[in-house]
Amino acid sequence: MPIDAAKALAADPRESELSWDHKDIQLYHLGLGAGIPANDPDELRYTLESKLHVLPSFATVAGAGMAMLGGLGAPGIQVNLAAVLHGGHTITLHRPIPVKGEARSSSKVAAVYDKGKAAVIVLRSEVADADGPLWTSDASIFVRGEGGFGGDRGPSERLEPPAREPERTVERTIREEQALLYRLSGDWNPLHADPEFAKMAGFDKPILHGLCSYGMTLKAVVDTLLDGDVSRVRSYRTRFAGIVFPGETLRIRMWREPGRIQVAVTAVDRDDAPVLADTVVEHA
Repeated sequence: MPIDAAKALAADPRESELSWDHKDIQLYHLGLGAGIPANDPDELRYTLESKLHVLPSFATVAGAGMAMLGGLGAPGIQVNLAAVLHGGHTITLHRPIPVKGEARSSSKVAAVYDKGKAAVIVLRSEVADADGPLWTSDASIFVRGEGGFGGDRGPSERLEPPAREPERTVERTIREEQALLYRLSGDWNPLHADPEFAKMAGFDKPILHGLCSYGMTLKAVVDTLLDGDVSRVRSYRTRFAGIVFPGETLRIRMWREPGRIQVAVTAVDRDDAPVLADTVVEHA
């Protein structure tokens, strides 16, 4: 059996060391499209080391890029990486991420769900530095063809947008070279850079990283509804509902609710095709 849920859940956590500094932060922010206009004081918070703050979604690339996917090699997990999709992601912040840091990550399989024709593996990383916990990151990995092993189906509810007009709607255009820049933060999957590989995967051309859309969306929420204050973010979750191509434009709709902002993200160029769904930013 490719997936032995009991064995995977019982396995010891994998420990690793993470480190980063201002250059990693700046590169990540630039990969999200920060710095336009270059001299805008609000953008300098993302690009100039003397004014730098850290967007919480940096947690998805800090120190080791996509090392979280190493969890797919955990005991009890043997899957074909060609059948793997990143289904969703959640980060929970315990305190603001420092501009320079050294930390230890403890990663394990937190859940395995049986969706029938597919499995969902939740890979959890707990990250802490010398001062205590920094963040918890949960990556939900969808594995086609690996269901049917008799496990728990797990949560399946969907979050519908509120039945009112959003408080704010913004559009963010993805630059043609943005995926090439974003991948320098650690996700080297050729699907996002190599046209021939993208065609083999069924796409006309390389697609943008889902976690890039994820970061772009959080930046838009922080900049428009959280007064530009990254420290107000407590948690951020999404489900990856569709793709977007470099050169296209994201439409980001935001609804205020007590203590949280609900978000829906679509591709303007393809009749508002869904990109991110079930998306919530919880805040102070």
